Amino acid sequence: MIRVQQEDFDVGYELKELTKKNHSIGGVASFLGLVRDIASDENISAMTLEHYPGMTEKLLGEIEAEANQRWDLDASLIIHRYGRMEPGEQIVLVVTCSKHRKDAFESCEFLMDYLKTKAPFWKLEETSRGGKWVDARDSDDNAASRWLEK
Repeated sequence: MIRVQQEDFDVGYELKELTKKNHSIGGVASFLGLVRDIASDENISAMTLEHYPGMTEKLLGEIEAEANQRWDLDASLIIHRYGRMEPGEQIVLVVTCSKHRKDAFESCEFLMDYLKTKAPFWKLEETSRGGKWVDARDSDDNAASRWLEK
């Protein structure tokens, strides 16, 4: 399940909805991303995420489908917010559910690595010196590259 939205979400509610009535699930792995108040030794007062509607959901669906091909998943969820957010606010939730923990852990990590490198989101950080667009990081590309080998 994919949702790209401006509004915040309730992690507990999302987990309960994803797993209810599916008693074959034995492992649930999740990642919750939050807005930080510092990046590159500079204070951040807010961050604005922009995306390409339609393209974003399509690409997230392709990434989720690939995770389902690679691992035996019973359920998955990607919620990614856009718009202006302040430090401490939730940005992204990725949840994967499987019969066993290994598939849940690995697929969750795969989805996050690919979200960081492939999803069409652009981040503008607000600092005391004005707005600054966030560049892609080599460390994110390196993390995602390990999945190319499998």
